[in-house]
Amino acid sequence: MDERCYQVSTTAGSFEEAERLASTVLEARLAACVQIVGPVQSRYWWNGSLERAEEWILLLKTRADRFRPLSRALREAHSYEVPEITAVPIAEGTDDYLRWVEEESEPSEA
Repeated sequence: MDERCYQVSTTAGSFEEAERLASTVLEARLAACVQIVGPVQSRYWWNGSLERAEEWILLLKTRADRFRPLSRALREAHSYEVPEITAVPIAEGTDDYLRWVEEESEPSEA
């Protein structure tokens, strides 16, 4: 099993916010790729009430060692009080794709 890369997910309340979050992390080289999926209908408990919302899902590919700075950047830029920011290791993948994710989410030297 090769868990050197993660797929991170978060949600946004609008397509515009999803695009802004994607741009924020891509420009900072915290992710190699962001896919925006939606809209989707979300149902969840919040402050004791069952809620419903239209959201967009962001799927971000990054290096495992970039998760902490990526999650900080998402939290700082996010409009939600408690944003979903979860990661699952990419257990398997083609070598060339995983190498690309690693290279493209490498911190740039300024």
